[in-house]
Amino acid sequence: MVGVLGGLGPEATLHFFARVLECTPASRDQEHLHLLIDNNPQVPDRNAAVAGTGPSPAPALAEMAKRLEAAGADFLVMPCNAAHAFAQVIRESVSIPFVSIIEETRDEVMRRVPGVCTVGVLASSGCIDAGLYQEAFGEHRIEVLAPDGSDGEAFMQLLYLIKSGDRSEAVAGGMRAIAARLVARGAEVVVAGCTEVPLVLRAADVSCPVVDSTDVLVACTIARARNEGSST
Repeated sequence: MVGVLGGLGPEATLHFFARVLECTPASRDQEHLHLLIDNNPQVPDRNAAVAGTGPSPAPALAEMAKRLEAAGADFLVMPCNAAHAFAQVIRESVSIPFVSIIEETRDEVMRRVPGVCTVGVLASSGCIDAGLYQEAFGEHRIEVLAPDGSDGEAFMQLLYLIKSGDRSEAVAGGMRAIAARLVARGAEVVVAGCTEVPLVLRAADVSCPVVDSTDVLVACTIARARNEGSST
């Protein structure tokens, strides 16, 4: 049974769930995964918390994790990159494993692009300021490029437009342009390091390989759930 800390934001959680359904080999209902989704959009803004301008989401995330464990979840996932700044609090609140979207995405990048030296990460200010991908890739001496200056501000504006339901060509075009500038700065692969990004950006939109953190977490979730299920 998979416990999902969701609602960060709701549409990204819906996209994660849809991709789990799409990617699970199943010919009947009973072959799909058993997911418990705590879709809690009331969790305080992760980006504001990291910036020190808003309350911490840690207590809410810990309570969600506890609820999911109490309901029978065997492991936890969270389709939000920035909220992983509070991953340690989640891990300390439960006795079941918590799968990191950050670590799994890093490992997928290294599998898909062997010898990569520079990675561009499309991620929110909270994720970048918390150094989540910088630390994960830095352990392997891989440089991380992120939207900076006006691009960083533009990315956050696009992110909140997507959260509001805007998937217009203007939003998609803005995201493509930011990705292109990461490539121009030397990125050999671009990570969709925010789960709202794949709602408007496709792999074909970027001139180098794209690793979608949502799809990485989807694949990991399916593999782990099916492996654990087969052992019981």
